[in-house]
Amino acid sequence: MDTLRQSFAILRKVYETSQGFNMGLNHGAVAGAGIPDHLHWHIVPRWSGDTNFFPLLAETKVLPESLEQSFNKLKPHFEELNT
Repeated sequence: MDTLRQSFAILRKVYETSQGFNMGLNHGAVAGAGIPDHLHWHIVPRWSGDTNFFPLLAETKVLPESLEQSFNKLKPHFEELNT
């Protein structure tokens, strides 16, 4: 739970939002998890007037950037957690 709290703080800082987040998890193949017995969280920053709940629905992206761009923005902040 501490890692989730830290993740919210990083997303607030990097994406300059405190308006809201959607958070959920997938466990099991029928729930969309691709690795057996693997559990991971999804945290999606939200803004008033954004276009969709989740970028996998209707192929509409909440963030107008590629996964690589998101990774490059977030990586240095998460690396600081491990030091």
